[in-house]
Amino acid sequence: MTNSLQRLSLKNKKNLLAFSAGIDSSALFFLLHEAQIPFDIALVNYGTRIQSDDEEIHAHALANQYGIQCFTEKAPAFEKNFEKNARDFRYKFFEKVIAKHDYDTLLTAHQLNDRLEWFLMRLSRGAGLSELTGMETIERRPGYTLARPLLRFPKSELLDYLNVHHYPYFVDESNHDERYERNRFRAHFSDPLIAKFGKGIARSFDYLVSDRSILASGFEMQFQLNELCILHLDHPDYASKAADITLKKLGYLLSAAQRKEIHDSPSLVIGGKWAIERILDTLWIAPYLSDPMPKPFKEQCRIRHIPAKIRPYLYREGIDLATFSIG
Repeated sequence: MTNSLQRLSLKNKKNLLAFSAGIDSSALFFLLHEAQIPFDIALVNYGTRIQSDDEEIHAHALANQYGIQCFTEKAPAFEKNFEKNARDFRYKFFEKVIAKHDYDTLLTAHQLNDRLEWFLMRLSRGAGLSELTGMETIERRPGYTLARPLLRFPKSELLDYLNVHHYPYFVDESNHDERYERNRFRAHFSDPLIAKFGKGIARSFDYLVSDRSILASGFEMQFQLNELCILHLDHPDYASKAADITLKKLGYLLSAAQRKEIHDSPSLVIGGKWAIERILDTLWIAPYLSDPMPKPFKEQCRIRHIPAKIRPYLYREGIDLATFSIG
């Protein structure tokens, strides 16, 4: 496992570990320490269990013991869609810390069981290859890199590592609560499969990721600035695949229905968040905004054939229109 960390070239980076005090993130904490990779930790306290405060206290004590920084945040009570709202809150907190303290990399402790769990949940809903293999070791996001160095290792191996070295960790009993869909998939499908076929499943994911990189041909990123992406399509039929892969890198997952929308329509807004415009063999993607714009700016956009739904983002970000050719 230490070799897996060293291959990621993290020693010269400023790294932030998403820490929960559970088995997975505790294992990654001590593996990073053993590999002499610099890092700090960040923890969200959801306050949903008796031990939530104990885990936060433990995180601060551990950080103090090892001479690193610990950032914590208390989440509000989520009455509906807890898993999604908790995840959104968690990543907004991490990204706030990353932006404020100039971290290069966010490290998460997702492991092989998590990867299969994700795969099976998406498979059951109808998903393409890019979504099925969406949990990657390295993922570029706006302003930082997301790294998941433990994806090839089953949870049982991480637990053995902690126990052999007598490293402390907490066990989150809510992981066994089958009111949550993720826990049902974990208990009935992913964990039993990993226990029996773990090595073969890990190899299969390697092959799938490799095959996906080959299938990703058909489009090419021509220009990217912040969250503005302009892609060249070999054929208009590649639009949904190009948007799927690009938005995944920007942190947004398309549903099957949304992919069909992109295939069927040259101009649309996805989830109220992303403007997607296709003009012949060019695909434009940017955050959807509705800011008012002065007439001269809109006229310059028209002259440069910049799609209408993309213009407000260029205006708000102050992107120089001279970047785009006229005619």
